[in-house]
Amino acid sequence: MRVVLRDDVEGVGRRGDIVEVAGGFARNYLLPHGQAIVATDGIASQAASMRRARDLRVAQDHEAAEAKAQVLAGATVTITARAGSTGRLFGSVSAAEVVEAVAAQKGVELDRHALVLEEPIKEVGSQSVRVDLHDGVSAELTVEVVAAG
Repeated sequence: MRVVLRDDVEGVGRRGDIVEVAGGFARNYLLPHGQAIVATDGIASQAASMRRARDLRVAQDHEAAEAKAQVLAGATVTITARAGSTGRLFGSVSAAEVVEAVAAQKGVELDRHALVLEEPIKEVGSQSVRVDLHDGVSAELTVEVVAAG
């Protein structure tokens, strides 16, 4: 069955694409959830406008990500945490705390899922953290953890 996707559907296609899917999948999932409409002969212009809107939104998101990447590239964010005499933290510094510090110190709002942090930071010192902002746009950020008092 040929349908026009109204939303991005994982493994099927993106908004505005005209795709061929199994009839049962279309009738039981895509159509009832409002993620697709049946592709008729006159629907091609509507699908094209959906693709144009999608491409415009992607371009705007990419530009915004590039601007954030320029601000974050090579930036250093300082976080104060309680630590023992050996430099080991009482607890850890999580991605959410790094995001809060970036917002406070650099004025850039990030999603905590954009940070590539293998595990929470558990020691005092500097650590390089990659931030994936958009497809193909990332920046390296230095997180400096300082012992409190």
